[in-house]
Amino acid sequence: WSNRASIVRELLGLEDAISVNMVDHAKHEKNLGWEFVYDKEHIDPVLGIQFLSEAYYKADDDYTGRTTVPALIDVKTGKVVNNDYHHLTNHFETAFKPFHKKGAPDLYPEELREEIDKLNDIIFREVNNGVYKAGFARKQKAYDRAYNMVFNRLDWLEERLANQRYLFGDRLTESDVRLYVTLVRFDCAYYPVFRLNKKLLRDYPNLWAYARDLYQTPGFGDTTNFAAIKKHYHIDCCPSNEFAIVPNGPDESLWLTPHGREKLSGK
Repeated sequence: WSNRASIVRELLGLEDAISVNMVDHAKHEKNLGWEFVYDKEHIDPVLGIQFLSEAYYKADDDYTGRTTVPALIDVKTGKVVNNDYHHLTNHFETAFKPFHKKGAPDLYPEELREEIDKLNDIIFREVNNGVYKAGFARKQKAYDRAYNMVFNRLDWLEERLANQRYLFGDRLTESDVRLYVTLVRFDCAYYPVFRLNKKLLRDYPNLWAYARDLYQTPGFGDTTNFAAIKKHYHIDCCPSNEFAIVPNGPDESLWLTPHGREKLSGK
């Protein structure tokens, strides 16, 4: 969900309006959640806090929920003002429009919003969240159901992208961002760790070329960190990996190979 927000922020040129910092799981005696581990002394230089939870509690002293990411924080008050991962990028595309860079793509065009919302709902339920339903299933039937759902939808998407560059023809939209974040993690994380091993992304000619097309578009590949992805899924999401070994592959250089998708739109 954070990767999605980062991609949209960069595509729209919101870097001056929205600064970004990264967190990781806190290695601490108390369960304080996300920590600014990449900063000096683990203190965020803008907010002056060590744990993301501090910004949540500043917004609500009685907050008892999870401290999730992405979280949009008002740097003047130090309070979390939005953690709605499902709609945050829509806010970037609409409420933040005055701050968009010149020539920014319209990722959420008014005339397509109803269709985009419908497709986004399908992508969320059957792809974005579908992989988790398989990966965290506790019964064989639940896993089987999620497994079939994910691959049935990938087959459908493979067909949809056979003769058009993006999910809505020649236009890059919010839906493409939402699908990309799962596709880019598929071969290195969901296939091996979540047991979604019917096919690799690379076994789908259209989806694989489409994913490479997006990866090579500024805003996508440069916000994708394969090392962090593999560490998260192979260690944090895989308790059976007792020796904390992170695989070297798949070969990341393949993401830079020609995709040929521009021929579908003439661009």
